[in-house]
Amino acid sequence: MDIRIRTARSDDYEALCEVFEEGDSLHRDALPQVFRTPKGPVRARQYIERILDDENAALFVAEHGDRVVGAVHIFLREAPDIPIMVPRRYAVIDNIVVRQSVRRHGVGRALLRQAHRWAREAGAKQVELNVWEFNREAITFYEKQGYTRASRRMWSALE
Repeated sequence: MDIRIRTARSDDYEALCEVFEEGDSLHRDALPQVFRTPKGPVRARQYIERILDDENAALFVAEHGDRVVGAVHIFLREAPDIPIMVPRRYAVIDNIVVRQSVRRHGVGRALLRQAHRWAREAGAKQVELNVWEFNREAITFYEKQGYTRASRRMWSALE
């Protein structure tokens, strides 16, 4: 499959919303107590514009032909300046999504490679991300890309 990765632009807004909606619906179905269906677009235009304008963040899209088929949002962080923490600059993947119709064709790998390249060039020494436990497909994908579990986020419902 011929995939091209490029930096997102303002005029990608509608296509980005379509792609994010695919990932959002998966999360809504699995965790309706956390994720809901928005009344309007899945992302505000200002949210996308802030990412595009932020020098410490990047938003890349994957194109197949003239169609956006995936996206990754990554940003930089610095470890807190407290005595127990080693000073470090790292990147966080906030969101990565690939249209269902093109999964398992290298789109996710290409997006991840671009995110890693951007992070390295920005001086990050590692990339972190969060993935929900229900999303076994994503967990398997990340493990195949060399990611390992670093911590576990847990919760308890209060009744």
